[in-house]
Amino acid sequence: MIKNIVKKSLVLALLAGVGFAATAQERVYVIDQRDVVAKSGFGLCWRTGYWTPAAAAADKAGCECDKDLLPKEACEPKTAAAASTGAAAAGAKPSNEKITVAADALFDFNKAVLRPEGKAKLDELVSKAKAIKLEVILAVGHTDRIGGDAYNQKLSEKRAAAVKEYLVAKGIEANRVYTEGKGKKQPVTGDKCKGNAKTKALIDCLQPDRRVDIEVIGTK
Repeated sequence: MIKNIVKKSLVLALLAGVGFAATAQERVYVIDQRDVVAKSGFGLCWRTGYWTPAAAAADKAGCECDKDLLPKEACEPKTAAAASTGAAAAGAKPSNEKITVAADALFDFNKAVLRPEGKAKLDELVSKAKAIKLEVILAVGHTDRIGGDAYNQKLSEKRAAAVKEYLVAKGIEANRVYTEGKGKKQPVTGDKCKGNAKTKALIDCLQPDRRVDIEVIGTK
């Protein structure tokens, strides 16, 4: 009986994948055949690998799924936004700040343990976050192209998680920090670094790819 249940679950998962594949390239949320956002058991929307705060604001499901992360005006009816233009001008304006922390400060090669220099960089970030009305901090881990896809995905997730753990220990609310790992899918070195052998020269050249992008979103 257990085998039958497992088989049935696998079949449903495969069918769901077929239904979602058609829209994965166009939307930043997983959409089913009814054009309805797929949600977890906790009511959270499933995001695709194309999700970013900017892309979420452009997606028609953005306000439903991530209203707290989007500019207030993006989720207000246009009539209401127009009526409150004067009040908004006098109030606080959204202030987004994106900070990229170099991997040589945060982590050693092939490691996910914060270095002292990395902690000092994050201390600066905490000070900036506490100086504004913080909405959310997005920490996205990356790796270089050395190694397999699965390994690098895990490593990027561990690096982002290490950053979150440190920020929470410094007083940032855990539910304000969103982490994600991109593995080696978003290098910034392009075709600058030649070769595939794990030499010191290649490791040094790929250093910019081993990074954590940290975006602080809030109002001053």
